[in-house]
Amino acid sequence: MNQLIEAYQNRIEGFLNRVLDPSAAPVPELLEAMRYSTLGGGKRLRPLLVYATGEALGTPSGALDRMAASVEMIHVYSLIHDDLPAMDDDDLRRGKPTCHRAHGEALAILAGDALQALAFAVLVDDAIGLDADARLRLAQELTGASGVNGMAGGQAMDLAAQGKALGIEALETMHRLKTGALIRAAVLMPARASAIDAGLVARLGAYADCIGLAFQIRDDVLDVEGDPTLLGKACGADTLLEKATFPALLGLEASRQRAHDLVEEALAHLQPLGPEADLLRFLARYIVDRMH
Repeated sequence: MNQLIEAYQNRIEGFLNRVLDPSAAPVPELLEAMRYSTLGGGKRLRPLLVYATGEALGTPSGALDRMAASVEMIHVYSLIHDDLPAMDDDDLRRGKPTCHRAHGEALAILAGDALQALAFAVLVDDAIGLDADARLRLAQELTGASGVNGMAGGQAMDLAAQGKALGIEALETMHRLKTGALIRAAVLMPARASAIDAGLVARLGAYADCIGLAFQIRDDVLDVEGDPTLLGKACGADTLLEKATFPALLGLEASRQRAHDLVEEALAHLQPLGPEADLLRFLARYIVDRMH
């Protein structure tokens, strides 16, 4: 399984490298900032989920590269903006200086903006090999996950909640938007391009909801007890920013258990799928066992 994951990681790295071709940029400095944050780092979890779902469902292989690149560029744009002084004010990301530390705040903002636009350009291009209706469904899935009812809305809730007491239900709602929505899109985009029944789409959506929340819980735990050299960023930032976290509300052990329970629930949703979904099962377990 690790060899398959490495092959997919290399595949998306190569595709992103081609999409972010510096020779095609009228402003090389902007492309360099985009490449700096996008290439050569990260777990590539969201592209892996695209590939894993697509292979399980028989989605056209060439279309998967564009879906995977689109969801990763949206993710990277969100990281660039989240790291800015106006947001989380972080100095390290993926083991190196954040984009605004390396290229300045103005260029970092523009790099995030350009990655967001490029994500949709890649997704709706004729080269994806899908008809117009399918491309529209993909764009709707990704825009919904990225905007006010998804990632951006969750980040706004996170900023508004700093220094305030949140209950567990509100915390889960926030992270289902901020983190979970894009993970859900990574799973559902290949489903939207495949001829499968609504029941299986719903099961895949439920799987994604579970692992998205489990991913955030694990992130919160690692912020308390993780190794910064493995994480590629400083630990303890949530405490310094007075953020509500799962360990703060539930304690470390209960948080770990909640994440594991969510993974078991996710695996149950995959029951109708056979061995072709084994990579989806592996990724669900990886989410709660990872050290970075």
